[in-house]
Amino acid sequence: MIKELQLRISLKEEERSDILVQKASHILDIDKQDITGIKVLRKSIDARKPKIIFNYKVAVYIREVLPKTSEYQFNYKNVSKAKSVHIIGFGPAGMYAALRCIELGFKPIVLERGKNVKDRRRDLKAINQDHFVNEDSNYCFGEGGAGTYSDGKLYTRSLKRGDVRRIFENLVFHGATDQILVDAHPHIGTNKLPQVVQNIRETILNNGGEIHFETRVTDFIIKNNKIQAIQLNNNNEMPANRVILATGHSARDIYYLLHKKEIALEAKSFAMGVRVEHPQHIIDSIQYHCSDERHELLPAASYSLVQQVNERGVYSFCMCPGGFIVPAATANGEVVVNGMSPSKRNNLYANSGIVVEIDVHRDLPKYEQFGALKGLEYQKNLERMAFTAGGRSQAAPAQRLTDFVEGRLSANLNPSSYQPGLNSAPLHSLLPKLIGSRLRKGFEAFGQKMKGYYTSEANIIGVESRTSSPVCIPRNENLEHPQIEGLFPCGEGGGYAGGIVSAAMDGERCAESAIKNL
Repeated sequence: MIKELQLRISLKEEERSDILVQKASHILDIDKQDITGIKVLRKSIDARKPKIIFNYKVAVYIREVLPKTSEYQFNYKNVSKAKSVHIIGFGPAGMYAALRCIELGFKPIVLERGKNVKDRRRDLKAINQDHFVNEDSNYCFGEGGAGTYSDGKLYTRSLKRGDVRRIFENLVFHGATDQILVDAHPHIGTNKLPQVVQNIRETILNNGGEIHFETRVTDFIIKNNKIQAIQLNNNNEMPANRVILATGHSARDIYYLLHKKEIALEAKSFAMGVRVEHPQHIIDSIQYHCSDERHELLPAASYSLVQQVNERGVYSFCMCPGGFIVPAATANGEVVVNGMSPSKRNNLYANSGIVVEIDVHRDLPKYEQFGALKGLEYQKNLERMAFTAGGRSQAAPAQRLTDFVEGRLSANLNPSSYQPGLNSAPLHSLLPKLIGSRLRKGFEAFGQKMKGYYTSEANIIGVESRTSSPVCIPRNENLEHPQIEGLFPCGEGGGYAGGIVSAAMDGERCAESAIKNL
């Protein structure tokens, strides 16, 4: 017999290794010896009140053997001689599109402009230490895409777009901890993701797929509105009739290429702002109602904030407890910041993007000349401003939080996790009024919602500009571009996802559509 229960466990009770069995036997009124196992289905923490509660959803196995294998099975078959589907980009969308192709008996041929995870590390070091950006290999481009080196948060609201559990189970199949199947806000960690990504690569190669690194697409050969071939950076042409375009939201050259070829694009609303960084102990003390160090059983505290300011949302984005801030530029001459956390989330700082909604149809009248690319051009101008204000390197412009809100230059800055360094800059006057004025009011409101959040011990660091794509590549009900037969816009780059899980689900869906009638 299997019984599902909701259990509420206090922090003191959580210290006991047998507490789940004790609670379950009491609620079910059975002997502990009759419980052969307990499977945790979901775990979350309720810290809204001083008495912290761990909420468990569990399956209690009563005189029944706990299963050792997952109900999800992944049947990867040899597709070396099968019909091919070309996939541009090897981020979450591209990886899952490739895996799904193999399951369905088709050969994925992946073209990735960046390097594999091992070689990619040298280029990340060059950004952090030498302030040089390799425009094909950086925190956004390379094996695993931006997801590999940006935290591995797996929380998604896209529950109707696919089987979320299947995405998680496949990550576990490729080496992620099975804790992601349980946590309410699952997270792998930037230190563990590279191995998971490498395992996915090996699955694809071992089953007959192809992956070509350092291979950038420079053109599409189209005849009669149908994909015929792909042109590569080595001037070679690769025949192709099914192309999944999974290049991510930072592959601006693809947007420019499509625009130049008069292939339909649409401007898309997005969000931009800054990263705010607090000492982690401040966020812990606010969220866990503690004056000293948090309890060892409690993870580094996170937060989620939102405020309406002048008809636009101001909200936290990609909050990284116990994490660090990294340079996410994809070209020299721009500064972009992003956040990530290691698996243990044990760094001294908490950071989060705090961003403002940009209504691309109402907020950018001066950029109308750029048509569908107007949001992209606005985004680029903000990143160039950050580059100049930061000192024309990968050092980022920064300001103490209180100085930003109160409109004064910071005489000095707080210590930071951002490796390339910070330069004091008057972001309160440098940011466009559309963004800056709303951020200032938003931070004041957040200080009311979280007492202690508004503090001179926090820095704001600019700019957080790559929250999502400012361009949408349209597609029809078959997930195919309405104008170009054989082209399947996919994931964040197409404007159809917002994170690892939603991108992965979209990759699977595009693979299923691409193989129809092939």
